[in-house]
Amino acid sequence: MKAIQVQKTGGPEVLTLVDLPVPKPKPNEALVKIAASGVNFIDVYFREGRYPATLPFTDGQEASGTVTEIGSEVKTVKVGDRVAYSNVVGTYAEYAAVPADRLVHVPDKITDQQAAAAMLQGMTAHYLINTTYPLKKGETALIHAAAGGVGQLLVQLAKNIGARVIATAGTEEKAKLAREAGADEVILYTKEDFEAETKRLTDGKGVHVVYDGVGQSTFDKGLNTLRLRGHMVLFGASSGPVAPVDPVKQLMAKGSLTLTRPSLIHYVSTREELEHRAGEVLGMIAAGKLKVRIDHVHKLEEAAEAHRDLEGRKTTGKILLIP
Repeated sequence: MKAIQVQKTGGPEVLTLVDLPVPKPKPNEALVKIAASGVNFIDVYFREGRYPATLPFTDGQEASGTVTEIGSEVKTVKVGDRVAYSNVVGTYAEYAAVPADRLVHVPDKITDQQAAAAMLQGMTAHYLINTTYPLKKGETALIHAAAGGVGQLLVQLAKNIGARVIATAGTEEKAKLAREAGADEVILYTKEDFEAETKRLTDGKGVHVVYDGVGQSTFDKGLNTLRLRGHMVLFGASSGPVAPVDPVKQLMAKGSLTLTRPSLIHYVSTREELEHRAGEVLGMIAAGKLKVRIDHVHKLEEAAEAHRDLEGRKTTGKILLIP
């Protein structure tokens, strides 16, 4: 089978197309013929070596496809089932052997591409809004990179709850997409100081929560937009890692702020929670209550180009690889 392997860490150029044997599923695994694989910043972090992995490895952590073989202990899926999954490394490939307890069934009304696009980013948006900081009707959230894959989903979920959304975006095109997703106000951070503008829009009170997947370039100012006892939810670092935080100067002194750095894997740690989150996200998409924007679809061998687009902030939605 064809796969994209990282043989040494580095830039997009280290993503190498190779031929590998089709894996044989272990007793607790199912073999999935991959229909589409999502491209996410966590793939970049592993490729760069920011997150450690044993070399060589096949990149990618999100996919949809069809079960073609099952191990002897597998009871939850059968051959022919359409499935999707995330947080299992090795999706940039034609086939993957996946622990069966990480697979969820894909509803008939959802395409393979929608399913692949929804798993990691959709469940991320779901846990951030519903669990990490359970946003409430009438509260105000600042959502960075609101035209990105997670950003557009966060905006939609926040508006479904009845919250007020202040969004940031880098271009007029991206600002338009954030508004279409439901944002009440959009700050074009390339032309305006988002800290000052957020304070103006909240009459100096600040927001209840910041959902920040950008990191280095937004973090410090983001803390300054929070109201008393506000919550900074730092779930990514697309602009680079955040510098060490002084809890006294940056959290206590600014109003007894709360900072968390969550990861999806800890919010789908049990089968029950995985099925709940995936079921809600996929169900909302099937019902037309949540829209997933697929921005670029690349062939598997174009993985390096897909990573360049993602890192270059050229995307306004989801990037997929098709084997």
